[in-house]
Amino acid sequence: MLSLKVSGMTCGGCINAITRAIQAQDPQAQVQADLASQTVNLETSLSMAQSSELITEAGFPVSQ
Repeated sequence: MLSLKVSGMTCGGCINAITRAIQAQDPQAQVQADLASQTVNLETSLSMAQSSELITEAGFPVSQ
């Protein structure tokens, strides 16, 4: 499981955008996000770098 710190998530729409971005590359990925802690947990075949890039491209900065 990957755990990423993601800035700028404020609502369910943000979580949906991140989920769509990840699942576009890995349809079987499981995405769990916590708005309060600004954390996204992923079960995916994608690497940390790939996941971070996709989330960043969706408009949400990722920090380690």
